[in-house]
Amino acid sequence: MGRLGPTELIVIVIVILLFFGGKKIPELMKGLGSGVNEFKKASKGEDDAVANSKKEEEEAKK
Repeated sequence: MGRLGPTELIVIVIVILLFFGGKKIPELMKGLGSGVNEFKKASKGEDDAVANSKKEEEEAKK
């Protein structure tokens, strides 16, 4: 199974347009964008929580 070429990508885009229609695409992209933003916020929150717990452990050892 090789990589997708430009022809395959064009066919995929056409099928998506036929399936969802031109009016639904912006709504789908908006939803996808907000989902990505929420994921970034959640992963940043996890990173902050891990960093805070490490700081607390280091302070407890002192």
